[in-house]
Formats: sequence, structure tokens, C-alpha cells
Amino acid sequence: MTSSASAPLICLAGPTASGKSAIARAIAQRWPTEIINVDSATIYRDMDIGTAKPSASEQLAIRHHLLDIRDPSQSYSAAAFRRDALQCVAEIRARGNLPILAGGTMLYFKALRDGLNDLPTADAQIRLDIEARAVSNGWPALHAELAVIDPVTAARLSPNDSQRVGRALEIWMISGKPMSELIGQAHQTDAPVQTITISLEPAERSALHARIAQRFDLMLQEGLIEEVRALHARPDLHTGLPSVRCVGYRQLWSMLEGEITQDQAREQAIAATRQLAKRQLTWLRSLPGRLVIDALSPHAVDDVLAIVSGLRA
Repeated sequence: MTSSASAPLICLAGPTASGKSAIARAIAQRWPTEIINVDSATIYRDMDIGTAKPSASEQLAIRHHLLDIRDPSQSYSAAAFRRDALQCVAEIRARGNLPILAGGTMLYFKALRDGLNDLPTADAQIRLDIEARAVSNGWPALHAELAVIDPVTAARLSPNDSQRVGRALEIWMISGKPMSELIGQAHQTDAPVQTITISLEPAERSALHARIAQRFDLMLQEGLIEEVRALHARPDLHTGLPSVRCVGYRQLWSMLEGEITQDQAREQAIAATRQLAKRQLTWLRSLPGRLVIDALSPHAVDDVLAIVSGLRA
């Protein structure tokens, strides 16, 4: 494989806390590489600790892309990611370097690989209305509502998948039609992109759970509460925003609102992170042709390097 425009893109995907960043850096130490972050949280400025963003020294050593590109008051779509990522790929290859797409936002990977359907654009006010109803009634209640108007979409979504349940309801409220119907009718607005996915999947779920808890405790020690407190002090930020709904931030926000204790925030954040990892693994295991590496194996780095070496041969 070469760095030509026709070469498949190497995607390094895995659940949270699976070691994607460390392995991406190991690739960059072997070959002239630039990393494109596939992460819906690290795009936000002033959200560093809780997103496990690469440190300043790491960013100086290896060029990273799509970090700190949005203020927490702003949103960012899968369509915007696809556009920005493909532009980064073209520029990286023009420099003769290897682009590695690394992260855990599976919707972004899907948008990159498959392209996107022409669905209604987001409406901020409708999203706020949906979020307010979720606060009052809970996401399972909104999922039940979705099951009535769009049973096909509801059947494939978890009742607590707030992002996708909310988006499906938003599409219904904007268009008056279920998302499943519009997807069937919509034309494909982007050409698919050829990718090769290296999937970091832990052989033992319990070991990943332990790592998730340890990592969150380390974030607390590094000042995560103070980071969230600074965001909470901003009058333009609220729980209706995707940035505030990020795992860890949402629970500590509730703590600062006086709704739960710090211990409860910690427990809920760790539980939410485990649920996120479960959803990420479910998505990965449905992906045909992925190259699976045990994320927690002591040989994981060497195994990934061997794959990349073979792809570049």
C-alpha cells in the first residue's frame, strides 16, 4: 500500500480506554504519520482532561487533526466530520505522509466509509424541546414514543441511546415522516470511501471495565472537576448541548447543579462509560472484514504494527 489517493484509509477503532491513542502514536514513531481524530468530544476546546485529549507535548511530537475545532457551545455533525476528515487525508497524502484515523465515534467512521443520506438538517430549538422532555420523562419514554411513529428505527436503537433517539424524533418533527422512510427515499450525497479497520477489542470485558474506572479516577486526580466547573460557569452552556452531554461531563455537571453527590457522579460516569464501550463493541462486531486485535494483550502494539507494515508493503 502507498499513500496515493486510491489507497484504502487505515482506521484504528475501538471502545473507550482500549489504547487507541498509544497505538496510533506507536505507528507514528515507525512511519511518517499524521493522526486524524475520530472523536466527537476531543473536537471541543477547553475539554481536555475528560476527553483524554493528547497532551501538548504529544501534539508537538506528532501532528494531530480535528482537535479543538469547536467551542463547547457549538455542534458538529457527521457530515462535517466527513468533509473535514477527507480534506485532512488529501493534505496529509500530499505531504507524503500516512493518515491514520483513530478514535471511537462509530457514527463518524460509518459516515466516512459509507457516505451520508440527504436527511433534514438539525434544528436547535427542536433539539432543546426534545432534551427538555427527556429530562422530565426519561429517554425510555421518548423511545416508546418513537416506537409508535417509527417502529423500524426504534427497533434498532437502545431506549437510552439519547443521541440517536433524539435525532430520529427530530427528523419526525421537522419532516412529518419517519427516519426509516426518509433513509429509503433519500439519495446518497457522498461516494463511499474504501477503508481498512483495525479493531481493538478486549478479550475480557471485565479488564476493560477496570481500566475505565482507573482512567476516570486519574482524570479526577488531574483536575476534571475543575475543568467541568469552568464550563459550568459559562452562561451559554447547558445540558442540551452535545458537549455537556459527553460522558463524565454530564454527570459532574449534575453534581455541580446539586442533583447528586461526587461519589454518585463518579459511579454514574463510570457506568455510562461502560455502556458507551458496550455500544462501541456491538458496532465493531457487526462490521465485516475488520482486523481484530486484543486491545489488552501485551502484544497489541506489535500486532497492529505488523498489520500496518503489511498494508504498506
